[in-house]
Amino acid sequence: MARRKRKKKQSHVDESWLLPYSDLLTLLVALFIVLFASSDVNVERYFQLANVFRDELSSGSGTGLLDYESEPIPPSMKEGRDEGDYMEEGTDDEEGSEEETADEADIEGEQELLRLRQVEEEINIYIEEAGLTEEFGTTLTGEGLLVTMRNDILFDSGSAVVKQEGIQVAEDVSQILHTEPPHQVVISGHADDVPIHNADFESNWELSVTRAMNFMQILMQNDDLDPTLFSVKGYGEFEPAFPNDTEEDRARNRRVEVLVLPNYEINVPDETNED
Repeated sequence: MARRKRKKKQSHVDESWLLPYSDLLTLLVALFIVLFASSDVNVERYFQLANVFRDELSSGSGTGLLDYESEPIPPSMKEGRDEGDYMEEGTDDEEGSEEETADEADIEGEQELLRLRQVEEEINIYIEEAGLTEEFGTTLTGEGLLVTMRNDILFDSGSAVVKQEGIQVAEDVSQILHTEPPHQVVISGHADDVPIHNADFESNWELSVTRAMNFMQILMQNDDLDPTLFSVKGYGEFEPAFPNDTEEDRARNRRVEVLVLPNYEINVPDETNED
């Protein structure tokens, strides 16, 4: 008897599960779109995203999930506004934020200017009471409050040792420099154009920076001052305040300057003059 060949059963994968799966994905996408559209978003970006979904999910007949006759934008988002309003909303917020920041900076600058004016007034009162109007001067500019002291009251000729009268001046000034909030302070030494060469100093540069350093060391004896906020510079004869063509101007160029730096940018009116 001939064997009958058994027909192999053709295996067929049941793909019926793809239909509910695709429906589920479509519903999830629709849910996310509705949530996205109902939130407070940038509408211009929403339209871009909606177009992407429309292209991806559209069927061959041209009817897809996102093929609406009108945009799915909640009425509450469209009442009284057009698309241009949405597009410019972010820009308006940024401009408003920048204006607020600028206003805050102006207020801080005005307050800082008042604080420096108070320090200047205290120094001017001290100068008047101590009879030092010929030796002292103050100038308030956008760079800060500059206090100028002629070397005649601080040092002997050719010396960087602060004399007794200068020590008292430094101690008095240190009390005024104690401010709240504290400020950075730069102390600079200056000389005239007459060359110096003695046993202690080979140049006016060395002399000017040593004088500034010695003056600052006396200031630092005031424990209320923060030494990390103080620094020293020496310019020698290279930053004259006046032409070195008379003995009087040379004497005025031999000086120590104390610059109180502002904590914020300040705008000093032009009428501010040196006292």
